[in-house]
Amino acid sequence: MPVLVLASIDYSGYISPVKFLIFLVLFFLWVALVGWVYRDGEAVDAKQVFWTAVVLGSGAGAILIWLVIPLFIIGLLVFLLAAGGSTISYVMYRNSRVMDQDKVLTADHIRRLLSNEQSKLRSRQGITFVTANGNEVPVPAPKTPDFFGYTTAIDVFTDAIWRRTTNIIYSPAPEKYNVIYYVDGVPLKQPSVPRDQMEYFTHFLKDLADLDTGEKRKPQNGKFKVSQGEERTEWELATAGSRVGEQLRLRRKAQEDIKNLSDIGLAGDQFPRVSAIREAPQGLFIVSGPPKTGVTSTLYAMLRNHDPFVFSMNTLERQPSGELPNITQHVFALSDTGTTTFAKKLQEIVRMGPDIVGVADCEDGESAQIACKAAKDGKIIYVTLKADSVIKALVKWKKLLGDNNLMADALLGISNQRLLRKLCDECKQAYEPDRGLLRKFNLPADRVKVLYRAGKVQYDKHGKAITCENCQGTGFYGRTAVFEIIVINEHLRQAVKQAKSPSEIAAHFRSAKMLSLQQQALRRVIAGATSMNELVRVFSPALQKQKASRPGQKTASG
Repeated sequence: MPVLVLASIDYSGYISPVKFLIFLVLFFLWVALVGWVYRDGEAVDAKQVFWTAVVLGSGAGAILIWLVIPLFIIGLLVFLLAAGGSTISYVMYRNSRVMDQDKVLTADHIRRLLSNEQSKLRSRQGITFVTANGNEVPVPAPKTPDFFGYTTAIDVFTDAIWRRTTNIIYSPAPEKYNVIYYVDGVPLKQPSVPRDQMEYFTHFLKDLADLDTGEKRKPQNGKFKVSQGEERTEWELATAGSRVGEQLRLRRKAQEDIKNLSDIGLAGDQFPRVSAIREAPQGLFIVSGPPKTGVTSTLYAMLRNHDPFVFSMNTLERQPSGELPNITQHVFALSDTGTTTFAKKLQEIVRMGPDIVGVADCEDGESAQIACKAAKDGKIIYVTLKADSVIKALVKWKKLLGDNNLMADALLGISNQRLLRKLCDECKQAYEPDRGLLRKFNLPADRVKVLYRAGKVQYDKHGKAITCENCQGTGFYGRTAVFEIIVINEHLRQAVKQAKSPSEIAAHFRSAKMLSLQQQALRRVIAGATSMNELVRVFSPALQKQKASRPGQKTASG
């Protein structure tokens, strides 16, 4: 039987046209491939001569073997394995050295080849960037530095908006950038970003925020907007240099933070008492809490509890969190420190004769004196303090004033707060609580039949995780505040004046039915609004501080 060999004459005296055509097609494809490796290696600085020689040599050797082997199919397989293997090795090497947008033979690269890249970006994401000057950013030309930054920004903001991210932190490391998302106040680590990709992204963001793209050491701040469908979000960009690279912080500005008193999370018995403060002729109310617990939002809600068309209202703030309609907001900026002080600026506002004044971060004695005297002179004053509890806020305020009687006479009440994540209503799961745990938290085991926790991950029949579209798999959606609040009546006023210690004041407040923050949080757990694990997460740092402050007490491990 005759045996056909490509490029040679079989025993019958002819060449197979089909096999010869296959040989020619693969030969010219291989020649083109060698040329591409040579050009691409130079473009991406990927050992151009070495890899060109590898692909050329492996292909040439395979062709010689193909011509010698008498079986056509065996020679074809040898050529495909040699030429294909060397090419794949090169592609893997060069892909490890370039940005995601420059990688070839990936799923994303193949999808881009099958459609127009610019139209794909617009139809796929529906994202539009608006600069600090109010101009929409057009899609840059493909394969340009602006385009690489643009596509990275598309991916980042599409994901961040879907996840309800409020802050994004980019921290430089020697070979990459570490990324942290903050969702409902909790940090979530994200995949790192290569440094070269981050350079394009940073340059694009600085252009958006109208910052100096050449300045990489001095701090800069700017703003821009992102539109996705009908939703438009405003973002703040802050950059600062470090020894290992430029740090970036993106903060999403949310207008919905400006809430009414009924929306901030007051318990049913707390709301009427706090709301009634608007009827007081004068006095001072302290809004307190640790940083990042929503104290400013509570201050704004307290101010909005009054009618701005009836009362003249002013604020003094270092960094306003939003705009308050029909309320005059004054800002104490860094530029003011050379000409005036916070206290002097507060005094100027008081002298203008407003009925109600909100003072954010009233942390010095002179400002405290001015606020307290204004509260005794016919005005309602709200001040915010950093403190861990109502009692600590009272002690701190007393220390700032240095006058116990003045403090007690002007005081209307004190609040302290924390923020708890709310369980996702779509995926939260009920469970029977452990009786020992209920006893630990002084909960009636016979009355608490069921509690709720974040939903566990569900899988489809193929073993793929099913992500809750409402909470994006976190198990929580949004946050609510819990408060401990005391409203001062005449009996408590006298008790504050006469008390010899903070513990004595605390006893009077408990007698007045002031529940602690932990007790208020337990109410939310029992109601199914949040979980026991969330309560422990929020309050465990405070409990650890309490243990550390008690000398001689053994720790759990001791």
